[in-house]
Amino acid sequence: MEYRTPGNGLCAVVVTFNRFAQITRTVERLLAGPLDRLIVVDNGSTDGSREWLAAQPDARLDVLEMAENLGGAGGFEAGLRHAVATCDPDWIVVMDDDARPEPGALTAFLETDKSGWDAVAAAVYYPDGRVCGMNRPVLNPFWHPSIFLRTMAGGGRAAFHLTDADYVKDAPTPVDGGSFVGLFLSRRAIGLAGFPDGRLFVYAEDGLYSMAISRAGGRIGFFPGIRFEHDCSTIGAKGQFTPVWKTYFYHRNLLLLYKQAAGLWFWPALAVVLPKWLLRGMAQGENRRTFLRLLGWAVRDGLTGRVGWRLDDLLAEMRRRGV
Repeated sequence: MEYRTPGNGLCAVVVTFNRFAQITRTVERLLAGPLDRLIVVDNGSTDGSREWLAAQPDARLDVLEMAENLGGAGGFEAGLRHAVATCDPDWIVVMDDDARPEPGALTAFLETDKSGWDAVAAAVYYPDGRVCGMNRPVLNPFWHPSIFLRTMAGGGRAAFHLTDADYVKDAPTPVDGGSFVGLFLSRRAIGLAGFPDGRLFVYAEDGLYSMAISRAGGRIGFFPGIRFEHDCSTIGAKGQFTPVWKTYFYHRNLLLLYKQAAGLWFWPALAVVLPKWLLRGMAQGENRRTFLRLLGWAVRDGLTGRVGWRLDDLLAEMRRRGV
């Protein structure tokens, strides 16, 4: 069946690693929609995902079998580079393996007037219908004085993320950044920002990349009528990271994001967030020592811009140091 709409060639890029139950649902959902190409980056799965993907007969499915786990960042970089090199679509939509468009979402995207927008962020919900907090698009408070003042006045994270009220609007809302779940990238967006930094492994590569689009003059719009679902779980009870090694990548990459977003305001911002992170570490129970050691490494590497460690490197260092 030919799905291409003239002028609206659409490719999807999905990154997966050992989530058989999730990737099978996502692939089936995507291939049921108006998609020209689906690129799945398999980061070395050993749970049967790779074999299942290889057995799918749909010619639109293109599987990149990576020799090692590159993380989400490395997978998205590889997938986007492959998409541009092999099919050069008008638009590429990216998502995790546990995220997928709701039925009709891709059709809604293709039929929506996207004139003047270089990237489109979808509205992402948990399966139970709640707005997915980690996928709320953002407005950089350091670029918007009113949002900066609201944040400093105690608004916290909610002050610079879109609110539930934005999810029921009819018109798009301009934003500065979005997540790699339901983010549609035009050719111009990729021309402006290049590709995500695969060295980041996991966390914040989407914020860094999408804000690079905005900083280069691209326009990102939040389109509430395009809906995705995200069946995710990262931070457990009392803010504990599961598994604990995620502590390192999360905080290191957030520092890199804050440096990009804040500019000259980075050091005052660090003075605010670092005590909060230390308090979070004190609440980790039996994982407190490990959390604080990983946090220390994350701060060191985030401040110096060191991004070379992948998961195997981190785990090896943890074993060597007895962490």
